[in-house]
Amino acid sequence: MSASKTSIARRLCQQVLIGNVALGGNSPVVVQSMTNTDTADAASTVKQIIELWQAGSEIVRITVNSPEAAAQVANIRQQLDAQGCPVPLVGDFHYNGHKLLSTYPDCAEALAKYRINPGNVGKGSKRDEQFSAMIETAIQYDKPVRIGVNWGSLDQEKMAKMMDENAISAHPLSSDALMREALIQSALESAKQAEDIGLAHNKITISCKVSDVQDLVLVYRDLAKRCDYPLHLGLTEAGMGSKGIVASTAALSLLLQEGIGDTIRVSLTPEPGESRTKEVVVAQEILQTMGIRSFTPLVTACPGCGRTTSTYFQELAQNIQRYLREQMPVWRKQYPGVESMSVAVMGCVVNGPGESKLANIGISLPGTGEVPVAPVFVDGEKTVTLKGDAIAEEFQAIVEKYVEHNYAEGGKLRSQTKIISIKSI
Repeated sequence: MSASKTSIARRLCQQVLIGNVALGGNSPVVVQSMTNTDTADAASTVKQIIELWQAGSEIVRITVNSPEAAAQVANIRQQLDAQGCPVPLVGDFHYNGHKLLSTYPDCAEALAKYRINPGNVGKGSKRDEQFSAMIETAIQYDKPVRIGVNWGSLDQEKMAKMMDENAISAHPLSSDALMREALIQSALESAKQAEDIGLAHNKITISCKVSDVQDLVLVYRDLAKRCDYPLHLGLTEAGMGSKGIVASTAALSLLLQEGIGDTIRVSLTPEPGESRTKEVVVAQEILQTMGIRSFTPLVTACPGCGRTTSTYFQELAQNIQRYLREQMPVWRKQYPGVESMSVAVMGCVVNGPGESKLANIGISLPGTGEVPVAPVFVDGEKTVTLKGDAIAEEFQAIVEKYVEHNYAEGGKLRSQTKIISIKSI
């Protein structure tokens, strides 16, 4: 795909600074994640934050739910700084956030942003008082706030009032439409309340998360029309494995294609023993496959057929993809632009040479019954034919040399970048 592809027109909104990261305005869509460690365990939390940051999470949210957790936040920030990890930290507060921010000023100061859920701030008369206390702390320490509404913790008093009003309306909404409207009103009314208290307009971001794809799309389309705050996208409780990935991709891609969304999180439930970084990789791949941002060369392979009874091309594609992603923390600093490099690993002669020529670097491995050689193409030109038992190592060496030659500072950069193009056989 050439660099002349149509770009997606982004929704115009305010810009909000989260530490050293900008949301909204003309800024790129930002990837973020959240730890699942006990924040009171500073060592484990620091370790996971660094893993998420190295994987590409540009903002990391941590749970601040207890005095023990709040007491460790400043220590966590200091350890991250000492290890060269500048990623902004967002504190996730529910129920007792007003007390924790007041009692632990070091926590309030160390965080780059506060996430406040209007449904979990307090009940009755305490709600406004406790919400105001958190906003006043944000103003005191010059911190932005995310008003994060979730349909699993929607303000029940507000919902009950809206249901009563809807019941006597001449044009009542369906139960689903009423729920969506309640989410939006909760977010916008809380944002207005925060501004009335004194929080600047450009210190607010909003999210309205649900776990149903169609509802999420409808909520954010409406929300985008009714405010100019940066919007945080995410399908809450997306689930595990392929279900969570597919559901998140479907919902986020529809909205991103319409220019809606300034920061995203893919809320996957990790499988036992699975790294938390998987959700970061999925978020990056959503943005990259849509042509919105580039993070790392993405390698896929043809699906295989009767011509490719060997699994060698699959293994090579997997190993090269792993190698490229592992190298990116270093390459990102040394070789600007390398994230847009295209790599093709093909399995037989049908589409192999043609697809390999379209990539920056491509290899066409022999299919069943073909001559056991693998031509390599660099920028459309056949440069070498590999054979024998060391094809994988030799191809990786070719990739390394290409990166060093073409993406080093002052080196020969390609005038036209391509997204990886590997079609089905």
